[in-house]
Amino acid sequence: MDLAYLRAHPQHLPTFLTHQRIRETPVGGGDICAASRLTLDDGSSLFTKTWPPGPATPVPEGFFAAEAAGLAWLRAADAVPVPEVVVALPDLLALEWVEPGPATARAAARFGRELAALHRAGAPAFGAEWPGFIGALPQDNTPSAGPWSAWFAERRLLPYLRRSVDNGALSATEVALVERLVAGIDGYGGTEPPARLHGDLWPGNVLWAADGRAWLVDPAAHGGHRETDLAQLALFGGAPHLAEIIDGYGEVWPLADGWRERVPVHQLHLLLVHTALFGAAYAGAVRAAAEAALRA
Repeated sequence: MDLAYLRAHPQHLPTFLTHQRIRETPVGGGDICAASRLTLDDGSSLFTKTWPPGPATPVPEGFFAAEAAGLAWLRAADAVPVPEVVVALPDLLALEWVEPGPATARAAARFGRELAALHRAGAPAFGAEWPGFIGALPQDNTPSAGPWSAWFAERRLLPYLRRSVDNGALSATEVALVERLVAGIDGYGGTEPPARLHGDLWPGNVLWAADGRAWLVDPAAHGGHRETDLAQLALFGGAPHLAEIIDGYGEVWPLADGWRERVPVHQLHLLLVHTALFGAAYAGAVRAAAEAALRA
């Protein structure tokens, strides 16, 4: 099987993998899916993600379709490099292979400029035209005209706050802090139009490549507030050369006054996703972000 055949017959890929007709090498690919590098007969490579086998955890309906739609939508902006989707099946996604490389200050500044261009490509509404996922959890992408603040509270904070309460991850104190923030959310949004977001832009979803650029992978793409992507880049230790990313971004599209004080508001979405998925280990981060946001 070569790349041309695969493009013409994407549905045949699982059969070739089952019968070991393609060289497959496991690679790192996150906490949810199994990831591999495929080497085809013409020497080209692909990156594949598959849902781990097991009847107790079937692949959620539309899981890979949502990622494929998001990748295509981000790629259509022709701003930040995004891997091409070669095969999108219900339980498998195959993308062009991107050779990893070092994270350099020069690549970071370029990434900042390109991320600003991506955001400026815009979105028709907050949300997206396809059902969403964030990690393994569903994410409500029902399009909304806004305002952003109400949409963010209803679609990005409260659903994961409820899940985190249901699984016992958050105490009454943390819940009260987030609810207090939600009650005053109108003060944080401003009036910017929907930006074209990656939507899950923690540092692990930036692939520093051998071509000297930073690529976007594993999106939860949607229309949202551009500060959300930038705030997520600062989570979990922060992206390499984050200052250069921010400076490069500002060359193309300067951020509104007070954006640094609003960072914890935007980070709360991903932190609540983590308490919903992984439990109380992230409760302290939720509390710290909510307290910082309320002080802003």
